[in-house]
Amino acid sequence: MENFIVSARKYRPQNFSTVVGQAHITTTLKNAIRNHQLAHAFLFCGPRGVGKTTCARILAKTINCENLQPDGEACNACHSCTSFNEGSSFNIHELDAASNNSVDDIRTLVEQVRFAPQAGKYKIYIIDEVHMLSSSAFNAFLKTLEEPPSYAIFILATTEKHKILPTILSRCQIFDFKRITIQDTVDHLQEICTKENIQAEADALHLVAQKTDGCMRDSLSTLDKIVSFTSGHLTYQNTLEHLNILDYDYFFRVMESVLNQDVATALLIFDEVLRKGFEGDNFLNGWAEFLRNLLLCKEEKALHLVEVSGNLKDRYKQLSGQVSPAYLITALHLLNETEINYRMARNKRLHVEMALIKLCYLQQAVVLVSDDSNGEVAKKKLVPDGSAPQKLRAPGVQPVTAKTIVKPATVESIGQPVPQVPVSNPVPPTPLPAQTSVTPTTPAPPVATPVGQPVTTAPKPAAATTTSATTTKLTGLAAMKEAMAAKQQVNTQVQALPLTMGALHVYWEEFIDQYRQANKMTVVSNLQLAQLKILEGKDEVGIVSRNIVQLNFIEEEKLAIADYFKKRFSNQSIVLTLSLDESQQTQDIGPAPLSSREQFQQIADKYPLVKELKDRLNMELDF
Repeated sequence: MENFIVSARKYRPQNFSTVVGQAHITTTLKNAIRNHQLAHAFLFCGPRGVGKTTCARILAKTINCENLQPDGEACNACHSCTSFNEGSSFNIHELDAASNNSVDDIRTLVEQVRFAPQAGKYKIYIIDEVHMLSSSAFNAFLKTLEEPPSYAIFILATTEKHKILPTILSRCQIFDFKRITIQDTVDHLQEICTKENIQAEADALHLVAQKTDGCMRDSLSTLDKIVSFTSGHLTYQNTLEHLNILDYDYFFRVMESVLNQDVATALLIFDEVLRKGFEGDNFLNGWAEFLRNLLLCKEEKALHLVEVSGNLKDRYKQLSGQVSPAYLITALHLLNETEINYRMARNKRLHVEMALIKLCYLQQAVVLVSDDSNGEVAKKKLVPDGSAPQKLRAPGVQPVTAKTIVKPATVESIGQPVPQVPVSNPVPPTPLPAQTSVTPTTPAPPVATPVGQPVTTAPKPAAATTTSATTTKLTGLAAMKEAMAAKQQVNTQVQALPLTMGALHVYWEEFIDQYRQANKMTVVSNLQLAQLKILEGKDEVGIVSRNIVQLNFIEEEKLAIADYFKKRFSNQSIVLTLSLDESQQTQDIGPAPLSSREQFQQIADKYPLVKELKDRLNMELDF
């Protein structure tokens, strides 16, 4: 049976013209070869699978070609080209720095550079994954890389340019490879499918190109897998099934449900996505990309940024006309916040479902604006059918003559009142009654007044105790009196808890736990040995210490303990009393501690040489 060769090796480019998506590099290299302006060291850097090593091999073959073509390509017929294609060239050496990264490997390479080529003009050394070299290896390579022999050319390749020493970078001619575009990948895959007699739909190849994210090697490997899976017939559906990608049809269906404010259908579609084995973050990521494509389709000049097939792009354009840009931007912001908080959510399914519900009702953001004509308040409901704003009359609201600036509704402002900022001729606001909802009221009949008497206005009801935007601000002594009265009223409303030994011990352990979390174990041990009791007074708590040390610790924390008990029992009249248990003081404390002089005297009595040393050196004790 014939040995199978994967497409990544079988269709590997053999000359510059067949390299995909790197025309800015291949053109430069060909011109340098034609004009004999070759550098002595090249550095090819870029993402994986974009052709760095391939271009290095093509460059090495083309440099030594005996019959160079006018366009700067190798002839693939001379002895140098054929020996390179067969892998038997003695002038081209390839080193894998991932497995040969020691300083000894580089020293061996430097020793080989000393010998001139026996055939051909140049000896080319290709070092792949050069960022894997150790610092010692880099330093050993510096001098040779800076001043190599005239016949030596070094071609370095890496995917992580930032890991290479600046001294190495300054000695190389750097070429940055870019990711291969989706369209270039699709064209190359289609060309291979034609050569291999594989039937492939354009949408299927688009999926493969999007999945591999600009890596041609991964695209070819994925193509081989799907060909084996589908027996050479690639369709959009079987490619979706093999690559485990969410179909765009799900997002179109969800968008239709969101526009119709059909929450149930949107949640059922999300449930279907979960039952197919996809995670919630996959749905959020795909849904955000879908909305991003819709937003781009609203501008003709940004249409090329939507990297999908032609049929799918038409569906995007048709749907984008039904949604406003403001809605799409707000929805993208909401999805971004949901995706950021997805990892921290305990119920991940509910987390995504809440985002779907918000998107469904996002168009019902209410904005209150003033109507100059009759003082009514208009409720703007942002619906796609473009219906006219409904009119609501708020009781007690006077006509507003000044033009106002209304803050646009956002996701966070749904269901919250929108402040209005007057621009000119401000009118003092009239306080509203303390109501939570707007209800229609019947105006009271006018009261007749005798002729000649002044018209008096009935006093308006006082505003609620809670602070609002229409409440007049008090300053000075009146404000202080009102604040003290409000604080006293709040304190009297809280009912004090009964002072019992059980609750006292519970709150005492909570207070000690604060020091335990702060790793103040000395305070914890002294507080734990104290005894609590309720004294004869109604709100008097006693703390009995076993020795003077514990008493001093508790004395320092007396104020904090009293405040903690007052807060926990909701009782500001609690009094804290400290006492010392004389019966256990001597037993717990032990012998009195020695002073510094007494300690020295004790040491001198035990070790006479210490006193002799002090006398001979004429030392004075500083204590």
